[in-house]
Amino acid sequence: MENSHTKNRCQWAGDDPLYVAYHDEEWGMPVHDDRELFELLILEGAQAGLSWITILRKREGYRQAFDNFDVKKVAAYDEARREAQRNDPGIIRNKLKIKSAVQNAQAFLRVQEAFGSFDAYIWNFVDHKPILNAWQTMSDIPASTPLSEQISKDLKKRGFNFVGPTIVYAYMQSIGMVNDHTTDCFRYQELT
Repeated sequence: MENSHTKNRCQWAGDDPLYVAYHDEEWGMPVHDDRELFELLILEGAQAGLSWITILRKREGYRQAFDNFDVKKVAAYDEARREAQRNDPGIIRNKLKIKSAVQNAQAFLRVQEAFGSFDAYIWNFVDHKPILNAWQTMSDIPASTPLSEQISKDLKKRGFNFVGPTIVYAYMQSIGMVNDHTTDCFRYQELT
């Protein structure tokens, strides 16, 4: 029986237990729950300029600071609430990223109203089926694609922030819109 140390996984997962668990249990799994989709959108935006492991280590802090990513509550945050978050060591205390989370919550609600759910909106870009890539190595995986550029433009048009093509592509990977596990990774076959 294989243990977590003998399984072949994507090189980026390394050996940090938090990273390995995220890789093995979440990354690339199709997500259709709007609360989870909102959480990952905010976390991907928070990651801009930082490493993903930094965000994973602060994930519980984010869940506390952002009312477990209740989009209606986040959309209503006022300046006093945002100021309190800027003093919260449990999250990335960047003023623009905190403001962006509130702005994105408001845009997220507008998308839900227009499409019935954010899930219906975002997954429509891939015809509600994950894109299956077949990358041999990490260096084969692009940082962005024409589709992530298209989604980025559409999100920006709808009032979202911190949603450039690279952030959007990372988001697409995290929510399983695209299977970018390398072909030698055990998760590649499981998600195919």
